[in-house]
Amino acid sequence: MQFKLKLLVAASVSLLAGASMAQEVLKIGHVGPVSGAQAHYGKDNENGARMAVEDLNAKGVTIGGKKYKLELVAEDDAADPKQGTAAAQKLCDAKVAGVVGHLNSGTTIPASTVYNQCGIPHVTPSATNPKLTQQGYKTTFRLLANDNALGAGLALHAANNLKLKKIAIIDDRTAYGQGVAEVFKKTASQKGITIVDEQFTTDKATDFMAILTAIKAKAPDGIFYGGMDPQAGPMLRQMEQLGLSNVKFFGGDGICTAKLAELSGGAKTLGNVVCAEGGASLDKMPGGKAWKDRYDKKYPNQFQVYSPYTYDAVHVLVDAMQRAKSIDPKVYTPFIGQANLQGVTTKIAFEADGELKNPAMTLYSYKDGKKVPLN
Repeated sequence: MQFKLKLLVAASVSLLAGASMAQEVLKIGHVGPVSGAQAHYGKDNENGARMAVEDLNAKGVTIGGKKYKLELVAEDDAADPKQGTAAAQKLCDAKVAGVVGHLNSGTTIPASTVYNQCGIPHVTPSATNPKLTQQGYKTTFRLLANDNALGAGLALHAANNLKLKKIAIIDDRTAYGQGVAEVFKKTASQKGITIVDEQFTTDKATDFMAILTAIKAKAPDGIFYGGMDPQAGPMLRQMEQLGLSNVKFFGGDGICTAKLAELSGGAKTLGNVVCAEGGASLDKMPGGKAWKDRYDKKYPNQFQVYSPYTYDAVHVLVDAMQRAKSIDPKVYTPFIGQANLQGVTTKIAFEADGELKNPAMTLYSYKDGKKVPLN
């Protein structure tokens, strides 16, 4: 009888200890295009967020004296604005504590309104249109340089370093493509470059022969494309076919991917590409090289551009919760704006409008099919 009583006491103590050690689930949302032509970007972004969740769980997450297990709730927006807002609402309904995403400006801007209405903060690792933070939402934060820096940086390089005189512009009519093209045009014109032609396409197109033929007649020494790599790759192939092999090809971070080399199908025009990316090159990021080595072991041949930023974005959210001692978005969101966090990508602090303080920018070219930093 005494032995049975001891067993019962021991079992009760064990259950109480287990209850005290129990971890509550803390949901973090991620949205990106994991289907469609831009799926390589979305998968890379999701990988970075998932890696952050796993790293934080391995260390143990304590907020306000409670232990939490992070769970990533991943949604697909297929780079479509309507699907993006639907995904945002789904995450609001799931009561996630915060969101990392979206990839594109065209999905992030409308989704940001949904997050603002339901009071959930979101940190974009990649949407660069300046209009995103100009809406004045206190729930919106950006982890890299915006199009004002990217478009202007490319135009200054074209004028000051390459001494180009005539440039044609193409954009895909998305919020991102149009926005970065407008900034490039404005800065290039101010620097004395003549914009000889402006053409438009879509983010679904693959045939650019008519556009490029019209541009060829204007004899530019450079073409700027505002859009993403699923269009830039075929465009480079078709430029070569039309004899535009000596024309420089500029673009923002949307074309600045490892996959561009594959999508261009070995076209010699790849060597004429100059693209801009918000942030430092991986080798110059505070934790870039060591982080990339770990990423490649977990996700071989999947790295594109933004996964270090999604990784940091998850840490930004959790860091704010820990400083606020709360996972309630109403309580901890203001603490995001007070961030002073050493990330993989940079030292993270925000301006009052949610823009990153002192964002870096890097220009890249392609040598032997590989993306390499210029500056």
